[in-house]
Amino acid sequence: MVSEKNPFSSILGKMIVTKEGKRLGFVKDVTFETKSGELINLIVKDATPYTKNLNLERTKSDELLVPYSSIISIADFVIVSEEDLI
Repeated sequence: MVSEKNPFSSILGKMIVTKEGKRLGFVKDVTFETKSGELINLIVKDATPYTKNLNLERTKSDELLVPYSSIISIADFVIVSEEDLI
């Protein structure tokens, strides 16, 4: 099976939700390892109040980070596993 590649710009602005349907915010940017190209985190914009219930890391400029390892699916939304965020 051939995996389809999506350009970086295709995930910008997508809503981030948990698999239970809780909204977290929108994708502002991504962080990645420059040598390997491995994606590390999604940077959240317009974070919802629900994110205060989660143990999310923050950037130096106080932006929330969602670990890439918590992503289940990227389609119309970015769906993440809330268990991986607590």
